[in-house]
Amino acid sequence: MKKGSVDRVRLALLKAGHDGEIFEFPEGTRTAVDAANAAGCEVSQIVKSLIFKADDQPVLVLTSGSNRVDERKIEQLLGKPLESAKGRWVREVTGFAIGGVSPIAQKSPCKIFVDEDLMQLPKIWAAAGSPAHVFSTTPEQLLEMTGGQIADVKVV
Repeated sequence: MKKGSVDRVRLALLKAGHDGEIFEFPEGTRTAVDAANAAGCEVSQIVKSLIFKADDQPVLVLTSGSNRVDERKIEQLLGKPLESAKGRWVREVTGFAIGGVSPIAQKSPCKIFVDEDLMQLPKIWAAAGSPAHVFSTTPEQLLEMTGGQIADVKVV
């Protein structure tokens, strides 16, 4: 399953005009700190992919690794309440396990919000389909590849 998920992300990257380079870190990148240590970057440059449910529809929030998401802000943007998503449901709708959810190549369409703080960085790192795989990109490329909406999503 992992290899298929990573390959799906690589293909999506290539289709988007990205070089498709994916880095593997066998120690894993399950947390933003782990990912930053593995990639050799600041925690703020890690894209955390958080999946929520709103009326059984997936909502993907891409936030800076140094931020926590304010779910009330997402609810205000959507105009409806959010629910936490369970691991099995996340895998069903995205095709990825929690810890490896990529911002691109989900199996089902997601409403996507991109943390405005990510847009201030020159380079960011995101999950590439497994907890041990990441890719680097620019915030502008991420926004283009995801079709996401820039938003203020962090807890203040």
